[in-house]
Amino acid sequence: MAASDCSLSAFSGKDSILEPLSFPDQPADTSSAPGVQCPGSEPLVCLFCSESIPLPQKDVLLRHLLMEHKLVIADVKLIADLRKYLLYWKGRFLEQPVTDFCSVIKTNSTGPVEKQEDYFLLCDVLPEDRVLREKLQQKRLEEVLEQQQKERDDCSFHRLCMFCSEEFTGNRSSLLNHMAREHSFSIGLPDNIVYCSEFLDTLQDKLDSLQCLYCEKTFRDKTTLKDHMRKKAHRRINAKNHEYDRFYVINYLELGKTWEEVQSEDDRELADDEDDDWSDWQAHPVSAVCLFCDHQSETLEQIYAHMKEAHGFDLHHLKTELNLKFYQQVKLVNFIRRQIHQSRCYSCMRTFDCRADALRHITTEGHVMKLPEMSAWDQPQYYFPTYENDALLCTLSDSEEGDGDEEHRGEEIPVIAEDISNLRALKQSSVLKQLLKERGGSS
Repeated sequence: MAASDCSLSAFSGKDSILEPLSFPDQPADTSSAPGVQCPGSEPLVCLFCSESIPLPQKDVLLRHLLMEHKLVIADVKLIADLRKYLLYWKGRFLEQPVTDFCSVIKTNSTGPVEKQEDYFLLCDVLPEDRVLREKLQQKRLEEVLEQQQKERDDCSFHRLCMFCSEEFTGNRSSLLNHMAREHSFSIGLPDNIVYCSEFLDTLQDKLDSLQCLYCEKTFRDKTTLKDHMRKKAHRRINAKNHEYDRFYVINYLELGKTWEEVQSEDDRELADDEDDDWSDWQAHPVSAVCLFCDHQSETLEQIYAHMKEAHGFDLHHLKTELNLKFYQQVKLVNFIRRQIHQSRCYSCMRTFDCRADALRHITTEGHVMKLPEMSAWDQPQYYFPTYENDALLCTLSDSEEGDGDEEHRGEEIPVIAEDISNLRALKQSSVLKQLLKERGGSS
């Protein structure tokens, strides 16, 4: 199969980023969807050898797969049952070679043959992988709905209120309604919540640690914490904290979608109409983030001008001086992003205690435009974006016009676009949607 895009960053030895980073306040994409896996006791197995790792240490296995077997699994956090997923593909790889299933990314494609390497990408562009992920998601959804029904019917619930210590027995709804009515603290309708006792344990632990449930700041004593939450109207949870995602049924409904995306959809308006008028459609502006600070700009000229004026970094000059091709620019940007994320000077490779100290050193020592040897950053792992939603990468081009020398540029591209013409049909025939329709019709 041909290669396709991969959002999971590549790793190199100890210098590894095992989950994709993401800039804040950017348009969401599927790779930022909440993980809803529950911890399990059975280990994860390697697809190619006898290596096995406990689920909480899945990053160790991901690193092993990449470093030892040159394989990357796309969107790992969206896989409902990673253990079963790995067992399935381990069996399939025993039957057929990995190249029958995985996209292939050839590194250093224009260099000497002995320096070329093939990396393999396992993702849901492959119909078999897509179906497997949906079946695992369906199974997880059925388990969650069953657990939710048990909690609805459970009359043995017993718990104290977190705010007034009043005792509640019977059904969980009595406590949740009490907290919403008497203390203006609502975590949602009881019927929308699953694993309720564990959810309340999590909230209680935070309060016992003197942590505000909304802004998550820590205070010196309970009285100060209570006054803060009352005066600031912080008697609610932080919706951006994905630690809570697994307690809401909505997060299990659609593969690869966040609760915000599911909630914003109106199924009554869904129709397969080829004549829809899209003339009034407005796209979200693309915000490129500066390499050195949190400043965002919506145009190429603005972000380049900001980096030059505020930080003395001229990417245009470096591109011209070093005669950088498109993918060399990609690798340079990803290299700088990764070093700064890890509080390291990208010029002298000195590591600091925090990002602010590293940036201060880069400026005061005059290292802003001083790059290391090209061999330090012109490496295969920097093909992979450090931040999955890095719009700055979309502004890069081979030439000032952005369109010239197409023939030469094609020779530089190490991946071939995957044919995804059947993805729409796959999504329309989602087993999850069918399951929900069946449940809706029977209720």
